[in-house]
Amino acid sequence: MTVITRNINNTFYIFITAHLVVWTLVPSLTNHNLPLDTIEHLAWGSNLDWGFNKHPPAVAFFTEIFFQIFGSKDWAYYLLSQIFVIISFYYVFKVSKEIFNNNLLSLISVLLIEAIYFYNFTTPEFNVNVCQLPFWAITVYFSWKIYNSKNIKFSDCVLVGLFAAFGFLSKYLFLYLLVSIDLLFIYLILIKKDRKFDFKYLITLEVFLIVLIPHLIWLNNNEFITIKYALARTGLEQSSLFDHIWFPLVFIGKQIGIIIPFFILIWLLIKKIKLKINLKDKKLFFLLAINILPIALMFLTSFIIGSKIRTMWMTPFYLFFGTLFVYLFQSQINLKKLRPFTVGFVFFFFLSPVLYAYISTSNDYKRTDYPGKEIAIKTQYAWDQQFDSSINIVLGNEWNAGNLSYHLKSRPVWEGTVKREKLDQLKDYMCLDNVCVGSR
Repeated sequence: MTVITRNINNTFYIFITAHLVVWTLVPSLTNHNLPLDTIEHLAWGSNLDWGFNKHPPAVAFFTEIFFQIFGSKDWAYYLLSQIFVIISFYYVFKVSKEIFNNNLLSLISVLLIEAIYFYNFTTPEFNVNVCQLPFWAITVYFSWKIYNSKNIKFSDCVLVGLFAAFGFLSKYLFLYLLVSIDLLFIYLILIKKDRKFDFKYLITLEVFLIVLIPHLIWLNNNEFITIKYALARTGLEQSSLFDHIWFPLVFIGKQIGIIIPFFILIWLLIKKIKLKINLKDKKLFFLLAINILPIALMFLTSFIIGSKIRTMWMTPFYLFFGTLFVYLFQSQINLKKLRPFTVGFVFFFFLSPVLYAYISTSNDYKRTDYPGKEIAIKTQYAWDQQFDSSINIVLGNEWNAGNLSYHLKSRPVWEGTVKREKLDQLKDYMCLDNVCVGSR
């Protein structure tokens, strides 16, 4: 390993460490309470199952692991979120190194996506979108291994199936990446006939389905409630003919707006844009398949069924945008003149946490200003005045009841909404507003 390569690797590790520290500290110091989604997933984690009313189980599983280790320490869940982010950065770096055989271009590929909203400002809230990130990046990495190899390894196929399943168990929209990768290989085998079919490809599907079996059984037993929720979120039932045009246009407009800082860094990097696309280029073909095809499929979904695409759903879709654009313009990048790019990167790197801290401290009406700890203390005091037992059950919506589940020292299990039949099963119970706590 040369000195230059070693220095670039060190720079990468300094970058991801700085990202982790900054985005763990800033929300820890400026937020009074955990964000909505994180509290919701902690509530699910108190009563783990193979699925929940809104999403598959992976996000609740990871938050519960951290709760068992750290308890109700808010900083731990900001740290958890950033661990997921930097793991995804690490695999973007690994894929980029295999694409470029140039560590500096690989580093630039990762630094570019730091300017995208999804990988900085929104990351303190650990949710299903953030949960997908490492599995998206790892699935792409091992798919590249299969794509780029003449002799397909059994282990690579197993790992693709395994991490694809973890991604799908994080959020069903992970399927857009999997369909894109499948279409890539189907095209190569059946249409282009660039390679022969190998039965090892089926290993990925077998592993994927085996890992999903418990969740699929849960889905069937619960009347596919998560799929119904996902469809409801699209606004499909209320869609009109106009929506088939309007929602796709809104979708495109929002995507362009979100990646403007990314394009500013690209402009600082290359100055003059001269684009030549050679679809016979094997590496470019792969990068287009994993970057553009999932977004195109999402756009087509909106166009065909007239559904609304929520902005945060696109969180993992841009992970390899830096790699794609650096590959497209690599001949125009002067590696000796990176000062403007470096200044721009540093500006965006610090701008985002500064804005986050300002918004967090200047606005007193956010979810993260909710007095969760104080309410838990008052609830515990009121309970102790009436009962000798400990609180081990909490009923209500995921936000109010979830906060009690998280903040109360007894960590009561969240068991859904308040219902008369559930209260009748409790030895002691007490209701405050729309939340009830109890003991069996």
